[in-house]
Formats: sequence, structure tokens, C-alpha cells
Amino acid sequence: MGTLNPAQAVTEDTADIGVKPHYLVVMGVSGTGKTTVATGVATRLGWNFQEGDALHPQSNVDKMSAGKPLTDEDRAPWLELCRDWLREQVKLGKGAVLTCSALKRIYRDTLAKGLPVEFVHLQISPDVLTERMNQRSGHFMPPSLLPSQLATLEEPGDDEPVIRVSGEAPPPLILEKLLSRLRDKK
Repeated sequence: MGTLNPAQAVTEDTADIGVKPHYLVVMGVSGTGKTTVATGVATRLGWNFQEGDALHPQSNVDKMSAGKPLTDEDRAPWLELCRDWLREQVKLGKGAVLTCSALKRIYRDTLAKGLPVEFVHLQISPDVLTERMNQRSGHFMPPSLLPSQLATLEEPGDDEPVIRVSGEAPPPLILEKLLSRLRDKK
């Protein structure tokens, strides 16, 4: 999945739910439901969506497909592509949602540098993540890399622009909770 522009499909009911434009990065380790939540938000609000995984250089995809974790050097050009997309969305001024693991603070700093970005951190227990990853098919990220992602994850600090949401509920409930939190940020 790449870029989604759901604006044409937005109905009056979804377009006027009281949420001003935000530039969200739905973050977390693989298997948290980033894409499900991000596309739900983008569709409900008529914002553009970008699947961060689609911006990975082929060398990164090949490395992860082979069960090898990415290094900071591997991630650097990918993070810049993600930031470039966010910068373009800010210029458009209508709100946007990007999925990106954003595991380390330095990665989040790169994504947000000079931009009004907010991170949505989907928090899920390792047991639930393992179960989800084992049931998932068709993704280049194998379950064997989950431990390295969990070890790399630096939980966002209270000084970062982050909305924390439990990702263990059914997706419609997660979406409603997140939309409620966004409405409260008027």
C-alpha cells in the first residue's frame, strides 16, 4: 500500500467531526496495527495517507526479508523520505497520516525537525505482537525480527509530541479513542 488520498470519498458526516488538521506519524514496532489505524484516521478525516514501508529503499526490504535488522545507516535515507513526504503535506495544510516505526528518539527527531508532527504510539504487549506477527502473511518483515525491534524501541518521552493509545482493542475502538483525543486538542 502506498499513498491514499481519501478526500474524494469523505462524506459530510466524516468531514465535520471537529478535528483540525494534524500531521500524524502512527508509530510502533511491527505488528502493532499502524496501517489499520492510520488508514482509518485518514479515511475518516479526509487526510492523505502514506505507508512508510512503501518508502523503504529496496535494499532495506531485501535485508529485512532476509531476517536481518536494519542499522541506523540503513534507516537514515528512509527517514528522510518519510520527512520529505510530511513536509509536503504540511505545505498542503489539510492534515496527513504516515506510518513509521520511529523506534528511536533520534528517528522521531529527524521526522519532526521543523514540522508540527505528532506521534501516535500504539502500545501492545509483546505476547499480542508475537501472536499477530505469526498470523500475518504477505509482509516482508518476518516475526524473527520482532525481538530486535522491541530491543531498539525507545518509548517516547513526556517531552515529545506523542499520543499514547493501547493497540490491543479492536481497531474501531482504537480509532474512536484516537479521534476523541484529536478532537480534545482543539
